[in-house]
Amino acid sequence: MSAAESAPEARRALDPIWLGRGIALVAGVLLVLYPMLSDNLYYQNMIILSLVFAIAASGLSIITGLAGYVSLSQGAFVGLGGYTVGVLATHHPDTNVWLWMPVAGVTAGLVALILGFVAMRASGPSFVIITVAFLFLVQVIAINWRSVSGGTEGLSLPIPTWDADIANWPFYYSLVGILALQLLLTWWIRRTKLGTGLVAIRDDETKAATLGINLPVEKMIAFIASSVLVGVGGGVYGYYLTFIDPRGMFNILLSVEAMLALLVGGKATLWGPVLGAFIVEPLNEYANNNLGGGNTRLLLFGGLLVLIVLFLPQGVLPAIESLLNWVRTRGRAGLVGARIGTGGSLASLTGRLSLVDRAAAVDPPPPLLEVKDLRKAFGGLKAVDGASLVVPEGSITGLIGPNGSGKTTLFNLIDDTIHADGGEIWLAGERIDRLSPWTRAHRGLGRTFQITRLFREMTVLENVVAAQRSFSWGQLGRIAVSGSEARAAEELLEYVGMRSFRDQKARALSFGQQKLVELAQVLMLDPKLILLDEPAGGINPVLIDRMSGMIRELNSYGKTFLIVEHNMPFVLGLCDPVHVLARGHTMASGTPDQIQKDPAVVDAYLGDDFVLEDEHERTVR
Repeated sequence: MSAAESAPEARRALDPIWLGRGIALVAGVLLVLYPMLSDNLYYQNMIILSLVFAIAASGLSIITGLAGYVSLSQGAFVGLGGYTVGVLATHHPDTNVWLWMPVAGVTAGLVALILGFVAMRASGPSFVIITVAFLFLVQVIAINWRSVSGGTEGLSLPIPTWDADIANWPFYYSLVGILALQLLLTWWIRRTKLGTGLVAIRDDETKAATLGINLPVEKMIAFIASSVLVGVGGGVYGYYLTFIDPRGMFNILLSVEAMLALLVGGKATLWGPVLGAFIVEPLNEYANNNLGGGNTRLLLFGGLLVLIVLFLPQGVLPAIESLLNWVRTRGRAGLVGARIGTGGSLASLTGRLSLVDRAAAVDPPPPLLEVKDLRKAFGGLKAVDGASLVVPEGSITGLIGPNGSGKTTLFNLIDDTIHADGGEIWLAGERIDRLSPWTRAHRGLGRTFQITRLFREMTVLENVVAAQRSFSWGQLGRIAVSGSEARAAEELLEYVGMRSFRDQKARALSFGQQKLVELAQVLMLDPKLILLDEPAGGINPVLIDRMSGMIRELNSYGKTFLIVEHNMPFVLGLCDPVHVLARGHTMASGTPDQIQKDPAVVDAYLGDDFVLEDEHERTVR
């Protein structure tokens, strides 16, 4: 084989996905075979503890790695699992201890549900503090509830009765099985609409809500999913110890080591938490046995954390993946597509979007959106001060005005990115100003942003499939990265000319490309009304023409638009009617001709020298 022929084979061999799968398979086989190959109880014990941390870190990956909420309560769920099994085994000595393991998972899930009602109302440092407080709270309860937990004296579990030659095997293989289930759960969640929704929440929670992602429900599911199997693992761990006490089972170091394992391996990866656990726990054993433990161990872990933050902020596995990608592409990965595609036809989208032919429409269209006396103040500044406007169904309505007049703030109030102080918002005859942003999206409201807000760490395809046009438990479990959802997203990307970029990270796209992807993202909602915030801003003339053409085509099939734009030829040549906003209120409304001739509009915004060229003049030029 020539060097030219061998190069593609070498690059395929360095593909991070296949290389990772191969390493994981080999490691899994060795993990399963180890007790049969060696009877060294010291190393078996080390692996058992590593498995416990791997389960805790893998569960943590759901709420922290996917959803972006840093939790230090994993040690509490390990302890709850251990104490559930310990209490039940103590009070029911004639019952097989293994029967209580599922109960430990249920207990952890129920407690996570209760805690979630409190913790999920907070974010950032507040959320972290609540989870730490919860850990110490359950420790205090266990210490003082002596009749159940045994207090500081702890509980002694039944001694295992199986052959001493395989003393660790039941614990070992039970934890291997629980870890496998935890990894399978994490893998499945990441591929579903729930998973893409969680990553969207992590990257931009406000934007996620406008795409129909039900924030409280999805965060609560993630919190519960991150704890159930951890509780089962904690039950096995407690039985393995045969003696449990509150200070040992609810030790904050369990949570810290689980978090450290997640950070070391890679918090946004499937196998990273496992790798991190099998790095952290042996280091822990080494520090205890060879360095005296105590403060030396804390210094070692603190130094490791500093090194990871400084040199491998994404973790070991993502760093290796980036290096392999660089080697495989010789540093010339670039964008997947050489240029934006020519775009597709709406004919292929008739099964994906609610499209109607408006050619036969003769009656005056009813109002689709009505804004009545909308108000919003920031301190003494009245950003929106009694604004009122109507968007007729099937129209392309423009909203113009000077900088600072409140146009984007009005959009933010309509989709509840910012809560209004007063006024009413009606969509398709339903008052929506009391509804959450995700419910407004489900009612048919879609919106793009002036500065595009794609989810930067997601691929282009994942950005589009993240949108959820309705809420149902079945939809959350629907596979998003393949199947019908992915096909629908690909067809929308084909329509806007971005299908060849489907596997590219959104952060690598140009500003104009991001605008096209954001339009496809909004179309995934199949909205009745699309709010476009400066669709022509910051992009080249060719892309402006394409954007205009797509808006006209979508409108010809029944989609209604409300557009904020400073490009006057674009908006006045495209929109009818047009509303003018000044100082937070609507100062004029009418056709483009009426707006251009309105003396107040000319004086406040357009200026005396403004002349709109007709379509023929722009075409000739």
